[in-house]
Amino acid sequence: MRQATTKLTVNTHGEGLYEFTRELGRWVEGSGIREGLLTVFIRHTSASLTIQENADPNVQVDLCDAFDRFAPKTPGLYIHDDEGPDDMPAHIKSALTDVSLSIPVTEGKPAFGTWQGIYVFEHRTMPHRRTVVCHLIGE
Repeated sequence: MRQATTKLTVNTHGEGLYEFTRELGRWVEGSGIREGLLTVFIRHTSASLTIQENADPNVQVDLCDAFDRFAPKTPGLYIHDDEGPDDMPAHIKSALTDVSLSIPVTEGKPAFGTWQGIYVFEHRTMPHRRTVVCHLIGE
């Protein structure tokens, strides 16, 4: 059994979904591990990870709109507002999605479906450098 770890940086420029499927796939392929389990973890509380359709960009637009309706940036709505009106909604959105994902690796590649991509789901309005820790175990 072998293991590999790395950190990927995803630069965001505000709310939205930022795909890093190719970067992750290149790292997995370069690890030499053909069969195993990949864990992907984001080291932040106001951004998250998601696997979503990457064929139609309107899916991403609709997801962002739906999350904004669920956790609006309404001034005075939240007690925690020291970091701006987008911070508490970002924490809510992150709590409802995932900070960690497990992805099977087969034939040296993450086993994504045809239309699946992996994304950092940025919930803040300002640009950020998000760190994603990847751990792969297998043979």
